[in-house]
Amino acid sequence: MSAATGNPSSAISQRSATSKTLDTGFILLTRIFAAGVGILLLWIAIIVGIQAIPAIQTFGLGFITSSTWNPVKDIYGAWPHVYGTLVSASIALLLALPVGVGVALFLSEDFLPARIQNILVFVLELLAAIPSVVYGFWGIVVLIPTMRYVGGLLNRTLGWLPLFALPPGQTEVTGPGMHVAGVVLAIMILPIIAAISRDALISVAPELRQAALGLGATRWETILKIMLPAASSGIVGGTMLALGRALGETMAVTMVIGNAKAASTSVLLPASTIASLLANEFAEADGLQLSSLMYTALILFGLTLLVNVLAEVIVRRFRQI
Repeated sequence: MSAATGNPSSAISQRSATSKTLDTGFILLTRIFAAGVGILLLWIAIIVGIQAIPAIQTFGLGFITSSTWNPVKDIYGAWPHVYGTLVSASIALLLALPVGVGVALFLSEDFLPARIQNILVFVLELLAAIPSVVYGFWGIVVLIPTMRYVGGLLNRTLGWLPLFALPPGQTEVTGPGMHVAGVVLAIMILPIIAAISRDALISVAPELRQAALGLGATRWETILKIMLPAASSGIVGGTMLALGRALGETMAVTMVIGNAKAASTSVLLPASTIASLLANEFAEADGLQLSSLMYTALILFGLTLLVNVLAEVIVRRFRQI
């Protein structure tokens, strides 16, 4: 064999060695990036925790259950803001989850021509790219007047429930409130739930659908009893990701929730969240007030971390079913 032709076996072994080197380097690089993410997360927690130490020492765990936030007297309690964060995110999830899964089903089946379906998918993804401050301005201009009427209707028909009651002496819904923030958050997390759920439904093996139809199942029986259970892990994952987004949303909620430092069972009244509290007071805070804000930020950090851990646990269990 001529020198120009070379030895094929040596060329193959040389390429194989190069490929192994590239694979090893890529694995090492991804491990470094993964470790960097963990280190960054830990760094954020440590910095926020150190800043929160004075408030932790002063108020202890009672900070979470206390309802007083008085910068003049340096007395702080996070319960109204924790409550507002949980309730607004729950309202958003309650509204967005059925609609998001329904949109995902509609856009993953052949109810529409493929061209129109692609346009709707693009519009859905575009909703997720809109800045939150734009949602906030839209909420002020459009949603608050609309929800004032809706809130008044709910109060007149269901006012005997604490959830839709108004304080004595107040006869109508003033405007900003927990219900407005919940609707804004629902609109913001809807694209996340719908897009991830659609991807999960599309990823279901077509053999499952064909087998169900072959056994005589109707289209909707196939969707409800085969497609949705098979895609449940992806749907749950998207839902938990959306919940994490709702818990930490700042600007849009700050603009429409009313920022009242009080916890109320009625969703028609102004409220506050941890994120809106930080946005409103962080720039002018110092001393114990700044430390208390860091304490609330640490609580929010813990809530979002808990949601992500629960999401991982739930998704793994659904995969095992």
